[in-house]
Amino acid sequence: AVPDALTALVRLLATLHDDAGDVAVDGLVGREGATVDYPEDRVRAEAGLAEGVQFIGTGRITDRLWTKPALAILGVDAPSTGEAPNALVPAAKAKLSIRLAPGDDPKRAYAAVRAHLEQHAPWGAQVTVTFEHDGDPCVIDASGPMFDAARSAFRTAWDGTDPVDIGVGGSIPFIATFQEMFPKAAILVTGVEDPHARAHGPNESLHLGEFARVCLAEALLLRNVAAAGS
Repeated sequence: AVPDALTALVRLLATLHDDAGDVAVDGLVGREGATVDYPEDRVRAEAGLAEGVQFIGTGRITDRLWTKPALAILGVDAPSTGEAPNALVPAAKAKLSIRLAPGDDPKRAYAAVRAHLEQHAPWGAQVTVTFEHDGDPCVIDASGPMFDAARSAFRTAWDGTDPVDIGVGGSIPFIATFQEMFPKAAILVTGVEDPHARAHGPNESLHLGEFARVCLAEALLLRNVAAAGS
């Protein structure tokens, strides 16, 4: 008749997504707007998704990746299976990561997530929400001579293929800080990776052919930026 903390935590975490896999926290900003398609079969192959496993969320894949909020459970503190006693667990803890879409505010988003967790706690369980850190989402205005210089460098390095503007669901909060501190600057962030790089993972890798193109692109970029600024 007495609930345990781990079961309560599992039920609480399950309320963060609806049955389709969309984030179910009221108050988070999401929008559409991606202008390119990302075929599902390509996403499945590049993500290493096992056969039979479904995608989560609704709408276009690109919108789910770039313009909607995402929420992941990064870890849980509870007795390990090898050491768990046959007893009720009095306390359990989870670490959440919420990726915010452009147009959202981290303080408002944190308040929405905290309110959701407190309101959905099952069986009157006591919930403590501890803030760790945040970062502002942003959209870069990728127009002007410096970005033209960059696109020209990329186009040459990749044998005439036009570069495509995308959204990125990574966590680089200092970009928004740069925008605020240097409003007139053209901010260009480049990442050296290929579809199978698995960035930040334990098996992160880099295709050497891609690396060679990136080195060429970087050299051309510096030349083009110097010419554009003269």
